[in-house]
Amino acid sequence: MGCEYLQSCPFYNEKMDIDSGLGKIYRRSYCQGDKTQCARYMIATELGRESVPADLYPNMHDRAEQILNETK
Repeated sequence: MGCEYLQSCPFYNEKMDIDSGLGKIYRRSYCQGDKTQCARYMIATELGRESVPADLYPNMHDRAEQILNETK
């Protein structure tokens, strides 16, 4: 099942073209693949969408873990 946040994800609407290059790879891997592995999704589900940094890429797992650990 695809990510329920995709249509309103600020990362794709403001930062990356989802239909070309890297955006397409991210979409296939995270948005249409395993959304639970998306760093943005991890923070959105744990802390709320407003807590997701605008510059966080879907593959920045270490940074997402750091943010989550800092809030505990």
